[in-house]
Amino acid sequence: MMAAFGIAPDTSTGAHPIENVIRSLELPEIQPFEDYDMTFWRQERIQAGDTIASLLSRLGVNNQDVVGFLQDTRGSRGVNQLIAGKVVHAQTTAAGELRLLRYFSGGSEQLVMEKVEGAFRVSEQPVRFETHIQMKSGVIDSSLFAATDGAGVPEGVATQMVDILSSDIDFHRDLRKGDRFTVVYDSLYGNGEPARPGRVLAMEFINQGTPHRAIYFQSEDGTGGYYAPDGKNMRKAFLRTPLEFSRISSGFSSGRFHPILKTWRAHKGIDYAAPTGTRVKAAANGTVSFAGWKGGYGNVVILQHHGQHSTVYGHLSAFAKGLRAGQRVSQGEVVGYVGATGMATGPHLHYEFLVNGVQRDPTRIAMPSAESVAAKHMPAFYTHTKPLMARLDMLRETSLAFLD
Repeated sequence: MMAAFGIAPDTSTGAHPIENVIRSLELPEIQPFEDYDMTFWRQERIQAGDTIASLLSRLGVNNQDVVGFLQDTRGSRGVNQLIAGKVVHAQTTAAGELRLLRYFSGGSEQLVMEKVEGAFRVSEQPVRFETHIQMKSGVIDSSLFAATDGAGVPEGVATQMVDILSSDIDFHRDLRKGDRFTVVYDSLYGNGEPARPGRVLAMEFINQGTPHRAIYFQSEDGTGGYYAPDGKNMRKAFLRTPLEFSRISSGFSSGRFHPILKTWRAHKGIDYAAPTGTRVKAAANGTVSFAGWKGGYGNVVILQHHGQHSTVYGHLSAFAKGLRAGQRVSQGEVVGYVGATGMATGPHLHYEFLVNGVQRDPTRIAMPSAESVAAKHMPAFYTHTKPLMARLDMLRETSLAFLD
């Protein structure tokens, strides 16, 4: 390759001298910034053993406002009931003057302490909540609650999980070590802090190798519920058990030794051992046909359901507030609380399931399903459930990779 460059006549091609030039530059004088009224937002997490005084000190509040704050808010219980782990937000000036302090301890209200005309005023203000989607997974080692707690799943979400699948899984007897769950739920946040869990949006529970999936869907007519991926309702007409967590202390049998009567006789129901005060739920929609004292049953509730079915809930310590004969109840609604009234040796629920007035074993008969998603709503159902199913798939694959 060749290149040609033109050079003007008489152009010198020798070396050029290099000269260093040093000049001083005058910089403008910078004045110190002393705007003590400029405000800053600071936050501090409450530590175990904290007092208001120690918290304000870490927030950089000057001594004068610390003293004034303690005097002006000494009658407020909320200010002095600090919960470790919660975050306090404070607006202060560069000089350490406290203008406003905001404390959200939970619920739907937050405490706001604002400086007005030199004094601090305490008020409760509603919190603006944000919804965040949470995804968790876990493996059963000893119990469901231990597994959900280990995975960071709130108790309220764990209870929903049991309720959603209670028609397909008996959480008293069917759980096995190694069972796995994945759950997607929404969580409410106030001021950037977790406030309370919301609704389960989708979940999968693999019980003894069999997967059970449920997705929440609400149609245009306002009807909402949990459905399988094909649109079938997850709920049966009757719950498998009327208690969230307990153990069977005496099963359905044609003959057992009665612990009080000391004789052999049929046991036409199922006894669930549980602490006194445990909530007892209606197994299905129905009407209260009896609520009161009935011999060996003690305090008992009898529900009449659609058609030929009825259920009995005996040995209750108390009835649900306002419960009375003729009242309609919904599936899962609390009708009473576990006790030991009547002929009982300890706190438990005696539960009977009757068909045409004859006791049947509810753990051994097939329960009819509730209504599925209507055909006209299926396109919307598939559109709604597709991203939720993708989340479950992602969680399952992550969980399996971790286990492997």
